[in-house]
Parts: sequence; structure tokens; C-alpha cells
Amino acid sequence: MEITMMILQLLVVLMALYVGSRYGSLALGAISGIGLAILVFGFGLKPGNPPTDVIYIIIAAVTCAGIMQASGGMDWLIQIAERLLRKHPKYITILAPLCTFFLTVLVGTGHVVYTLMPIICDISLKKGIRPERPCGVASIASQVGITCSPIAAAVASFVIISNENGFDVNNLGVIAITIPACICGLMAAAAWSYNRGLDLDKDPQFQARLADPKMKEYMYGSTASVLDKEVSSHAKAAVYIFLGALAVIVLFSVMQIAEHDIRPEYNGKPLGMNIIIQIVMIAAAALMILFCKAEPKKAVAGPVWQSGMVAVVAIYGIAWLADTYFSNYLDVMKSGLTGIVSEYPWSIAFAFFAVSVLINSQGAVVVAMLPLAYSLGIPGPVLLGVLPSVYGYFFIPNYPSDIATVNFDRSGTTVIGKYLLNHSFMIPGLICVTVSTLVAMFMTKLIY
Repeated sequence: MEITMMILQLLVVLMALYVGSRYGSLALGAISGIGLAILVFGFGLKPGNPPTDVIYIIIAAVTCAGIMQASGGMDWLIQIAERLLRKHPKYITILAPLCTFFLTVLVGTGHVVYTLMPIICDISLKKGIRPERPCGVASIASQVGITCSPIAAAVASFVIISNENGFDVNNLGVIAITIPACICGLMAAAAWSYNRGLDLDKDPQFQARLADPKMKEYMYGSTASVLDKEVSSHAKAAVYIFLGALAVIVLFSVMQIAEHDIRPEYNGKPLGMNIIIQIVMIAAAALMILFCKAEPKKAVAGPVWQSGMVAVVAIYGIAWLADTYFSNYLDVMKSGLTGIVSEYPWSIAFAFFAVSVLINSQGAVVVAMLPLAYSLGIPGPVLLGVLPSVYGYFFIPNYPSDIATVNFDRSGTTVIGKYLLNHSFMIPGLICVTVSTLVAMFMTKLIY
């Protein structure tokens, strides 16, 4: 009877995630609330714990990044990336994903790349390079960078949950593994993408579009660029403040690793890094408002802050729903899965990836699945090694960055295929996640 109820309630969880993903945006977290209500009021399960620590970090980080965007600082970062790409257009398939990756690493969200993606498409098209080649892997890179950012929810969640379960790691320790591992994965995906598909002059579909004068004007008649935007000294100052805030956070982590912990202590316990990140990010946002003419109303209306708040609601609903289900059936899952994970602890990567396909949020996957993984006895270094596997939502191409990339590519080469799964992001995504995870596992085995 218990197994039947467990399966029935799991179907409620999966249905809530599926319906939420179909509606997208705020619906993912909100509809998870319906699933939570059914489990608690319908089946009588004890509610789990909402992930408040993670939510506070996201709010602080996206507020700081949103204020920087409102000051014009994000335009400056995009300009720097565009200058690099236009200077070396021949290597755009390699440079474009590196640009989108490091933008995400800096800001903590992949939604900052929407301004850069049309530029990538424009440069490759005007250079005669099939835009699908850089665009597919650049969109993947914009999301891969989330597990490599010291202020991203996925990294912050991993640190908080790991510390609670006896694995002493900080933000710098996480990204020291994920950054090199994910760069290896991205370069493998870029190498595969370098000659993917037909060259434009040999592609009959592109040539048919080119033969239409209106379509030719649409493809070649305008130039996407931000180089003509004037960047003020206040915008540059905001970027310096933001980078300074990141440097302070990294400094606390470095001193921890060097065994010269400079964190304040209260009752013999050092202040948690989650609190430090919040304080530093909020203070940096305030400095930008005071000294960089950043308008708070502009920040609230900007895509960085808005996408961050969507992530808050998604993690709030999804993680609370998942914690409610898993915490009530922990003993049953332990008895059923302990044999597998003790023999093959790395196999949890498949579970992380599968859940990410449904959830569309790496932070939510970490918050929902990591406590279960620790409860199954999987060591922290193993979980750090498989952390890149929490990115699987490229598998079904319904994520905003992928859809936007398809729309930005005026050549029509970046596509969502007729059979849904045969899209431009599938193979670069699989190559990147697989190689990144294998490299991260290798690195953690060497270090730990």
C-alpha cells in the first residue's frame, strides 16, 4: 500500500512540474504550489522546508546585477565582448561560447546574453559562417556558466547544503572545479560545432531564402551592434563596484582555504558565506545607486532582475514540493537506492540530469536533489564532480535562451526540428555536459 501511495504522489509531483514547464516563467513555481497543496492537504504529508537561504542569495545577487544593468554597466560588458568577436570573426564558433559563458559567470544568470546573441548571429552571417555553429553552442554556454558563478543559486545552494552535510567546501572551491571542467566541455562542443551543417553557399534551404529579395534584405539589411552606444563613466564605475564585490566574496573564500579565516565570529562560529554574499551584494547595489546614477525603477523593469525573480519563485515552489515528497519517503528511498549508489555513486548524475530536463532551473535541481543524494551516503566530492550534470533543460528546447537564439538567427539555420528533439542545441549540449561532468569527476578524484 505504501509503495502505491508513493508512486501516486510522485505522479502528482511530476504532473505539477510538467504543467508548470508548459506554461513557463512564474507558472513553474506557482503550479508546484498546487502539487504541494495536494500532497499536504490531500495526502497528509508533512510539509518540507522552503529553501529560504538560497532565495535570499538570489534576491541579493540579482538586485546587484539588475542595478548594474540599470546603470548601463551591462552595455559596457557586451561592448567588450562584441569588440572581441568582431576582431576575430573567423573564430567566432570558439569565442562566442566563451563570451556568453563568462558573462554568465560574472553576473550569475544566463539571461544577460540576449543582447549579445543577435550580434553573434550577425557577425557569423556577414562572415559567411553558418550561424548555427556559434549560436547553438553559445546558447548552451550561457547556461553552463551558472554552475561556475560564485553568486549563482546553484553554487550557493551546493555550498550551503554541503556544509550542512559535513562537506566543508566554499564557493571558490566549487568553481575551481566547475570552471575548468565546463570550459573543457564547451571547447569539445565548439570543436564539434566548428564544421557542423552545410556551408551557407552549399545549403539549398539557405540559398532558396537568399533568392527571395525581401528575405535577403531581412537577413543582410541591418547590423546588430551595441558599439554605437555611449557608455558613461558612471556605467563603468558600476561594473568596477560589481567586480569589486565579487573580489571581496572570493577573498573570504581564499582566506578560508588558506586557513586564515577572516570571517567574523559569533559564539565561536564564523559567519556563513551565504550571509556574507548577501551583505556584500546588497551593499554593492546601494553604492551603485548612490554613486553611479543607477535608477532602481529601471532595474526592476530590466531583464536581469525580472528573470532573477522568476528563478526565486521557481526554486521556492519546486524545491519546497520536492523536499516535501523526498523527506516523507527518505527511508524507503534509502533502502531501495543505497545498493546502487554505494556501488556506483556517480550514477546520481543521471538523476540530476533527468530532473533538470523537467525543472528548467539548475538551482532548483540542486536544492531539490542534493539533500537526497547526501542522505543516500554519496560523498561530497563525488557530488561536486557530477555538479555539471544539473544542466539538462536544453534537451527539450523550450528554454527562453534557446527559443530567443532561434529567433535571432535571421539565416534560419538555428532550428527546433520537426521532431522536437532534433534541434540545434541537442548535440552541443550533450557533448558539453558529458565532457564537463567527466572532467569534474576526474579533478575531484585527484584533489579529494
